[in-house]
Amino acid sequence: MNHQQIEARCAELFSEVPGNILRPTDKIRQKYVGTAMFDAPIIGFGSAADPLFEQYKDSAVIGPWHMSPDEWLPGAKSIVSLFFPMSEAVLESNRAQKKNASKLWVYARFEGQDFINAYSKALCDWFRAQGFDACAPAIDPRFQRVTAGKGIEGYPEMTAKTFGSRWSERHAAYVCGLGTFALSKGMITERGIAGRFASVIVTAPLEADERPYTGIYDYCIRCGACVARCPVHAISLEKGKSHIKCGLYQKVQGVVHHPRYGCGLCQTKVPCEHQIPRMRKK
Repeated sequence: MNHQQIEARCAELFSEVPGNILRPTDKIRQKYVGTAMFDAPIIGFGSAADPLFEQYKDSAVIGPWHMSPDEWLPGAKSIVSLFFPMSEAVLESNRAQKKNASKLWVYARFEGQDFINAYSKALCDWFRAQGFDACAPAIDPRFQRVTAGKGIEGYPEMTAKTFGSRWSERHAAYVCGLGTFALSKGMITERGIAGRFASVIVTAPLEADERPYTGIYDYCIRCGACVARCPVHAISLEKGKSHIKCGLYQKVQGVVHHPRYGCGLCQTKVPCEHQIPRMRKK
């Protein structure tokens, strides 16, 4: 099995798996029916034995609750990371916003995640059909997202200010060469920062992509555009992003967009919205 075979199947699944096109339901505004939420994903490959996964267990990075690939899937050999860029329709709708996320953005956050979960399951099923085992942590029953004040049993070091999860899609993407972090703590890829990640851990031995960067913020030009876009000043050039401020604002958005929530203003109308900023490209 090689990269080309996997990339070809990923392209087929993007067309085959239903859910990326908004369908008519009572919960979707009629004018958005037929809109695509994502463009086709870009793909990166990494080694399950990459030493960065052990570093992620350090409390200064993520924390000991972050499970390694082999903990998710005994015999894990490789990671397949995918980034689904938001479609131009979604981006355009959110660029115009100054306080609350657009309806299309929160649809992509929720209905879009349902599509990505279904896509991840289909990709795991395909790997199994090829004779390999596979696991998508985000849809595994063991996955747990940690928010302030709600920790994981057995980890007393978690405090009311702790945020994280059993598996970080962005950190997996970093291992697989897809991109680096931004001041807003999003991840800048060759298709920009506005999108959603997924990953599959497999027992197939695949060649890891070479990372075209050495630092975790290499693609960020620290222009401050995301600072200006944040409606609650949760991002600063001096301290980066405050997860607590952002989290509190997400609760407000949960009221505005009930039963959904989301924001994404820091990911739109910024230089890294749909590409690596030019200063870093040079």
